[in-house]
Amino acid sequence: MTTPAGPLDGLVPGGVVLVEAFGHRDDFALLPEEETAIAHAVDKRRREFATARFCARSALGRLGIDPVPILPGPRGAPVWPGGVVGSITHCAGYCASGVALRREVAALGIDAEPAAPLPAGVLEAVALPEEELALRRLAVAHPEIPWDRLLFSAKEAVYKTWFPVTGLWLDFHEARIDLDPSGTFTAALLRPVPTGIDVPLAHLDGRWRIRAGYAGTAIAVPS
Repeated sequence: MTTPAGPLDGLVPGGVVLVEAFGHRDDFALLPEEETAIAHAVDKRRREFATARFCARSALGRLGIDPVPILPGPRGAPVWPGGVVGSITHCAGYCASGVALRREVAALGIDAEPAAPLPAGVLEAVALPEEELALRRLAVAHPEIPWDRLLFSAKEAVYKTWFPVTGLWLDFHEARIDLDPSGTFTAALLRPVPTGIDVPLAHLDGRWRIRAGYAGTAIAVPS
């Protein structure tokens, strides 16, 4: 049986290797260091963690990189081998990892969410007033799209692009997202990029898709 293409398939440029998996399995082997890192996790978290590492190691293998432990770093962000950028996402029933050589891609952020409206109260917590206004207009023109969930996912992708480069927290309200029905979006960062950072983060371009019951967003900043 052919595995269906997931929401992130085709959203990343050619320099990024993407591996997707539907379902979280408990038979993916972890390396000893990863076993230690996840020793006290509940079963659900362990399955997510193991599936994510399977996707990540599979992607790294396609770059010619031998298996290495991929451990959680500051704020849980995965720590990648030298010379590599990467991103991991998982939600109910789906997991993916994208990796690239740093000489080709300077920063990468991917995210996937169930393609359903956000729970009550979440949009107000993550959206700027102008974003809420834009979502209402989009909902009138394209009511079949869960625009609030896409906004949330795009902000997650922005954070995953920002944090590995800067090491700094980014609040939901510190990025303004403009979603386009064509399947693209832009993000304007509303806080200064730290001095000494040579990756262009102030304005980011991304892509989105609804597929297989999931909303996917991706940002790849070329080197």
